[in-house]
Amino acid sequence: MVKLVVATTVDPASICPAKELLAKPGWQPGPTLDQSIRSFSNGDVRLLEHNKGIVEEDDLDQRWENATGQTVDEVIFLSKHTAVSNRPALTIHPIGVPHLKEGDVPPQGGKPGWAAPPNPRMGPWMILLNKIAESHNLIPEFEITFEATHHGPVTTKPTMFIEIGSTEEYWRRLDAAQVVALLVWEGLGLGGGPPVGNWSRYHMQVFPLYPSNILGSSFG
Repeated sequence: MVKLVVATTVDPASICPAKELLAKPGWQPGPTLDQSIRSFSNGDVRLLEHNKGIVEEDDLDQRWENATGQTVDEVIFLSKHTAVSNRPALTIHPIGVPHLKEGDVPPQGGKPGWAAPPNPRMGPWMILLNKIAESHNLIPEFEITFEATHHGPVTTKPTMFIEIGSTEEYWRRLDAAQVVALLVWEGLGLGGGPPVGNWSRYHMQVFPLYPSNILGSSFG
């Protein structure tokens, strides 16, 4: 069972945290998927990098399984976040467009009526994100927010997005990228500690969601 972390080079809020994550020890080059998507391996985590918009690569979980024979148990996307407020924010959210009807055209990926299973780590990771952001002095400048689902790409495994918002100034912030990288590093137990939010039915850790707002915003 492996965990996919997905980043894109065309989004600074995606590739910058990925680079910070890859700068930590233990990573090894992995196979190339579809001749264009690079991968790196660290324990049971696979970091994938592609060159398209983050919502444009559907079915990465199934494609990875078909190419490698490794079963994917969750997917985590790194991305930018946009909001009309332009307020700096760090957000987590599930994905899907279940509100769209057949025949509607999803403006930001996915397919009408579809939603990926929510990644059960989201609750405990909101708490961890708040803790790490505080330790890096990003609070109160950055809002820590649980966001509503509103885009793709299509997956079938438990999935979540982790985003940096809300303008290019913040998408490129090194301290924000470091916070997201550390969230993934600690949250998946890559640093040697236990994973946060172990969500097997035998070891499920139950945490309340960190109080947050639902932003009326969109993926950029």
